[in-house]
Amino acid sequence: MDMFNKISSKIYSQVTNHVNTTMSQLSVVLPGNPVTREFDATSHIASAGPGLMWKIYSGSKCSTKQEASIFVFEKRQLEKWNKADRDIILDSLRRGIVQLTKIRHPQILTVQHSLEESRESLAFATEPVFASLSNVFGDTHNMPQPANMSDYKLFDVEIKYGLLQLAEGLAFLHNDVKLVHGNICPESIIINKSGVWKIFGLDFCAHNTNPPNALPSFPLEDYNMSLPSVCRPNLDYMAPEKIVEQKHGTSSDIFSLAMLCYTVYSTGNKALMTVQTMQQFRARAQQLRSVSENKLQCIPEFLREHVKTIFHSSFQDRPDVHQFIKIRYFDDLGIKTLQYLDSLLQWDNVQKSQFYKSLPAALPNLPQRVKVQRVLHCLMRDLNQPLMVPFILPSVMDIAKSCTKEEYIAYVLPHLKPLMKIMDPIQIMLIFLQNMELLLKMTPADSIQQDVLPMLYRGLDCDVVKIHELCLSVLPTFAGMLDHSNVKNHLLPRIKKLCLSTNSLSVRVNCLLCIGGLLEHLDKWLVIDEILPFMPQITSREPAVLMGILGIYKLTMTHKKLGISKEIMATRILPFLIPLCIENSLSLTQFNALVALVKEMLKAVENEHRTKLEQLSAVKDQQNILTATMPTPVAEQKSPDLGQAFSGLGLDTFVSNSEPTKKTNQDANQLFSATSNANGQKDYSGAKKDILEPYKVSSNSTVISSNNMNASSNPWLDNKNIMTAAAQNQHNAISPTTPSQVYNFAPQIAQTQQFKVTTPINQSAPSSNLMQPFNAGSQTYRPNNNFTNLSFSSSSQTDQVNRNQNRGNWSAFDNLLPSSNSNKKIPLNQMMSNTPLLPSNVNSNRNNVNNNNNGAALSKDEIMDLLS
Repeated sequence: MDMFNKISSKIYSQVTNHVNTTMSQLSVVLPGNPVTREFDATSHIASAGPGLMWKIYSGSKCSTKQEASIFVFEKRQLEKWNKADRDIILDSLRRGIVQLTKIRHPQILTVQHSLEESRESLAFATEPVFASLSNVFGDTHNMPQPANMSDYKLFDVEIKYGLLQLAEGLAFLHNDVKLVHGNICPESIIINKSGVWKIFGLDFCAHNTNPPNALPSFPLEDYNMSLPSVCRPNLDYMAPEKIVEQKHGTSSDIFSLAMLCYTVYSTGNKALMTVQTMQQFRARAQQLRSVSENKLQCIPEFLREHVKTIFHSSFQDRPDVHQFIKIRYFDDLGIKTLQYLDSLLQWDNVQKSQFYKSLPAALPNLPQRVKVQRVLHCLMRDLNQPLMVPFILPSVMDIAKSCTKEEYIAYVLPHLKPLMKIMDPIQIMLIFLQNMELLLKMTPADSIQQDVLPMLYRGLDCDVVKIHELCLSVLPTFAGMLDHSNVKNHLLPRIKKLCLSTNSLSVRVNCLLCIGGLLEHLDKWLVIDEILPFMPQITSREPAVLMGILGIYKLTMTHKKLGISKEIMATRILPFLIPLCIENSLSLTQFNALVALVKEMLKAVENEHRTKLEQLSAVKDQQNILTATMPTPVAEQKSPDLGQAFSGLGLDTFVSNSEPTKKTNQDANQLFSATSNANGQKDYSGAKKDILEPYKVSSNSTVISSNNMNASSNPWLDNKNIMTAAAQNQHNAISPTTPSQVYNFAPQIAQTQQFKVTTPINQSAPSSNLMQPFNAGSQTYRPNNNFTNLSFSSSSQTDQVNRNQNRGNWSAFDNLLPSSNSNKKIPLNQMMSNTPLLPSNVNSNRNNVNNNNNGAALSKDEIMDLLS
């Protein structure tokens, strides 16, 4: 990886340096040239013209971004000549470009922007150019170093068709323009980006001076060896008559073309005889008249005889360009194919369609570079006509099969993307689907997501059964490239809709096969939520459909990643499969397959559930064993220690414990023993008179007594604490008593001067378990003038608390007081007065009305109702 990074960084630096060098050169040469207003030059790619003086840059037009090439001549190249020679050179270069701009022909280099001159340069723009033929032969003068032509080799079909194109171009110049080129040589031949050979370098051309009806006559300038070499035609390719006889014509260009044919096929692409002086030129002219066939052995046989004839014959006896075009050398299937492609613009659609149908058979005769550069370029011109696309697309796909991935992405894919969106005619999509394997192999992943998959979605949405079948057959090959959202939101809904709505059995079966092919790439929960609920929705009962459903269920059950559970098999699959076992349309083999799957699922459910039940049973047995072996502790019923209950509340110093007596239980039994009188009313006369003694608590019950407590600080006024105390003793009470009932005793007791409060005791308690008063014996407790004292007692202990507390404001509790017989409430602040709440002698004054505004004394019935 490190080596790859080093190589990448090196290449990037070389490219960056090259681009920077090119831009710096252009910044010096082109700033004042008007060509830069309309064209952007990027990189220096080639050189051409006499002495390869023209530098060729790749670029594009600013307005349309159309690709172009920019030819630049830097005037600083003239510094080695004197001023007169400089002017001659500039005049020659200007003349050649002006002539070239006037001529329009497929075999003549097309000028897009005429010559512009600035102080530093001459420049013009042409069609996109690859290089000059001299560059291809290895002459890299005035080119970026190192040159990129070392691995470029011309194929035989390229040479043949290139020479044919040059002959056609010369025929146009000779017959239509009446012009002699005068300097056919490798420097004057340009190969454009599509591989077409084009004529360039009209610096030494000569026009016909005779009238149109007369024989053409072309003036000839003396060949001056004192002029700079760039101002003279190339002697290696010049016809002998120009020097020997001082005349020339169209046959002179034919001689130069024959010399070029030898150079193309010769070893090292060298001319037949190199000439430096006029003496050498004259000697070569004599030798050419008797040149041996062995000297021309490098030239192909059918071209060799014609070239030899051109060399041997005199100026008048040479064949013209039309005879050169008709020689057998050009009878080649590849040449004919390229000729037809170049003439397509002249044909109608019917003729084009016939040619396109036969083109795939001719493509194997062409090299790959020719197919990419030439054939593909010609085919793309008609792709903007949808009706012609079905005829062209097969040839395009054949070319793509032999492309490298880089060539496919650069030259083929950009033209295919718009075609993938065409739905009419439907044959376009059909061809794409038939070549889907190629598309998946060559197309990048992002382009598959953006272009290929939407085409398949459109195919599933169309109404053509053949398209449906092809789409469904190729979709499983995309499974590894699909993400969860595409499958869930786009692909599966279309497949399910097509399966349910189609009338074609083959399409429905293909839908199931497609789902089966996608299963191993899908998420388990997607299968459970989308695939399994869909199977019962298929109402068709054809055997092929049932077998497709059967295959899907078997895959979901046996696949390691999917592995459906027993719950799904028992609740969803088996209720659907079991009724299918009685389908009469099934063959015996199909029936056996269905029954075998049902049995297999039932066995899987049985084994899995039995294992689960065995495990649950084992767990229960272990729990029972552990329970049996563990010792059972006997809980001691111990009366709550109220002293400890007050710990942590700041009341430890106010609580004293005493030993419980049996008298408490006995008094309680006597208290609640009653007989019925003659009127059926309860008689509580048997109860002890101590009932109105201070408030007491029976066994396992709690009685609250308070002395000197205020509402803001005493926790025992909180209902929550009272409820807690009541809940602890509720199971021992005769009848349930809520905390509010216990607490609301205070208003009733406030009407008496002396009181005792008890909570119901357990009925199962012994009759001797009676409450004890706060003070021993029959002593009564009289509250002092400050506050009311509450006492706590139980069957196990008697707690006596005497507390003094300052007066407090109890008005907040006024609403809690019950109304008296006079319908007046006694406020709690009055209860805190010096007057006792109950009179000291309750027995004697029980039925009298209290005149001290403390309320009437309680009757026996009221007291018992209060306690009940």
